[in-house]
Amino acid sequence: MRRRLPALQEDFQSYLLSLSGAMEQEIVSDTLDARMRLQIYADAYRLRLIEALETDFVALRAALGPEEFDRLGRAYIDANPSDHYSVRYFGRNLSRFLAQTDPYREQPVLADIARFEWAMTDAFDAPDANVATVADMAAVPPNDWPGLRFALHPSLQRIDLQWNASAIWHAADKDEALPAPEQAEYPVGWMIWRQGLQIYFRSLSVDQAWMLDALGDGQNFAEVCEGLTEWIDAQYVAGHAAGLLKQWVTDGLISGLH
Repeated sequence: MRRRLPALQEDFQSYLLSLSGAMEQEIVSDTLDARMRLQIYADAYRLRLIEALETDFVALRAALGPEEFDRLGRAYIDANPSDHYSVRYFGRNLSRFLAQTDPYREQPVLADIARFEWAMTDAFDAPDANVATVADMAAVPPNDWPGLRFALHPSLQRIDLQWNASAIWHAADKDEALPAPEQAEYPVGWMIWRQGLQIYFRSLSVDQAWMLDALGDGQNFAEVCEGLTEWIDAQYVAGHAAGLLKQWVTDGLISGLH
């Protein structure tokens, strides 16, 4: 009795993911044995996933070298089988894998590089949206400012890094010698975003990182100003916050005021 197609598909998927299962007994061939035929598909599947990682993590591959990156890719595939129909999302857990898995966690710069590169991927693939303008800010009546909230552009990514991942990425992007890993005294905030088809990134001071996170959490202008008094004198805080907002509006980070 022939098995139904869904059952065969499940067995085939199981073999691709774990190289085991009942699929071998379903293969009939006069040339190659069942295991060899299935191995062709299994190898191609893994090579396609590793190819996707190579595309998304150019700097990480440069830091590790091709052979070690290939070993990393295969270990990651075994630990994190693809669970999405699109290969675009396969690398989303790589930074966490590097931070938690020997021997990679002994080099924490690797996780930061992966985190930085994945944030750029997310920024590039984010949906388009309208952006607010300085004229929009100027049109807000003074009495409305305390309750004003700000919608961040969908491409904006906020991450914290403790290593010089951006410098390593920049060197890899230019096909230059990579700088030695350098660790900051404390994690540094970064914002990564897209304008048109161009990716931008910038480091943030502690107060800037806090403010951007607060805007993303939906805090209004008055609440943001109150929070900023931890770093900025109260008499200057409104001007400081407004100045940052003007800069971020100019950068295309704010998609709406409400």
